[in-house]
Amino acid sequence: MQESCDLRVALGRVVRRLRQGYVSGELTLTESSVLSRLDREGPATPGALAELERVRPQAMGATLAGLVERELVERTPDAADGRKVLMSATEAGIKLLVDRRSHSTQRVAAALAGFAPAERARLVEAIPLLERLADAL
Repeated sequence: MQESCDLRVALGRVVRRLRQGYVSGELTLTESSVLSRLDREGPATPGALAELERVRPQAMGATLAGLVERELVERTPDAADGRKVLMSATEAGIKLLVDRRSHSTQRVAAALAGFAPAERARLVEAIPLLERLADAL
């Protein structure tokens, strides 16, 4: 039980520190997550995105509306089922995502520079476990 609490606190601190780099007008964490998912996995329906991001469809609708308004994602009819709409990342969305990843990656790389090589290797080894934990939550 204490391990769970310690892990939650440590991950919370990491997330808060990453959020401190947020500047008004940039992508929110949810917008970034959705845009990243569309970039990695390809077009998806708003309902599927809501389920994958574990948010209500209404919240996903608001997130997607903001991304569409900024021309970072676009809506297209589903070729297989014309009643459905598919969301996909635009070139501008992918460029913004790459730029943001670069900035965030630079911040993390700078912080990791203070770690010993063996410590960095242990953190890399933990990535698949953290991804499984995120999926299970």
